[in-house]
Amino acid sequence: MPKPEKAYKNLEFLNSKEARSVRILCEYEEPKARLKAAGIDNTIVMFGSARIRSEDESRETLRAAEAALAAGEGSEDAVETAQKRLKLSRFYTATMELSRRLTEWSIQRGGTEYYICSGGGPGIMEAANRGASMVEGGRSVGLGISLPFEAGVNEYTPDDLAFEFHYFFMRKLWFLYLAEAVVICPGGFGTLDEFFETLTLIQTGKIDRPLPLVLFGESFWGRVLNLDAMVEEGTISPGDLDLFLMTDSVDEAFDYVVASLEKTENGDR
Repeated sequence: MPKPEKAYKNLEFLNSKEARSVRILCEYEEPKARLKAAGIDNTIVMFGSARIRSEDESRETLRAAEAALAAGEGSEDAVETAQKRLKLSRFYTATMELSRRLTEWSIQRGGTEYYICSGGGPGIMEAANRGASMVEGGRSVGLGISLPFEAGVNEYTPDDLAFEFHYFFMRKLWFLYLAEAVVICPGGFGTLDEFFETLTLIQTGKIDRPLPLVLFGESFWGRVLNLDAMVEEGTISPGDLDLFLMTDSVDEAFDYVVASLEKTENGDR
């Protein structure tokens, strides 16, 4: 009689409802082991939309949409969407530059090294990993998520630092567990979720270490969010608006993150 299969080799069981707790634990322990092996102890997390592409890609998409419309095969809506995406592509460029500068600063200074960490997908996430890759020796982390409309981790993430999560909440744990700074670039529902969860954890003291938080893209966020109204209504305190910096400037964002990290390193909290 053949030996029965061990439970941990039974893929049917491991993919079942009953083994969900095992899968959740795997998404905690496996990234933990890999990040430790790679020497990743401190990250600068950059969040943002998967829909905001590079200027070159956005221009090509617009040209294709206009050509399709002229040939009677496209739509005005597609052209209008492509025009909006082209306008937003400036944030791809800015994110890439901010990531590059932070990576360059981290490597050149010596001492504690900070690694850019993104959601591993396209758009702003790609820009973050791409900026880090532009620096000699620059490496970054990509915490991907299995979604029907995203095809794996972007090409600028090193293979050994590319992850694929199933559970959003485990992915968000790893975003913030090693984070020493967070930059929120323009995005949609997912980016808002990440911003407000981070802000809530800081506000409630669940994150009890200094964590500089930058809301990058004031021209975008200033229109999307009206946090002053929450102060006026009394649902947040005026001082809660001091928990983050809102800016359109790569220089200001860079200086704020660097100054905050160096202040923490010097023990001045």
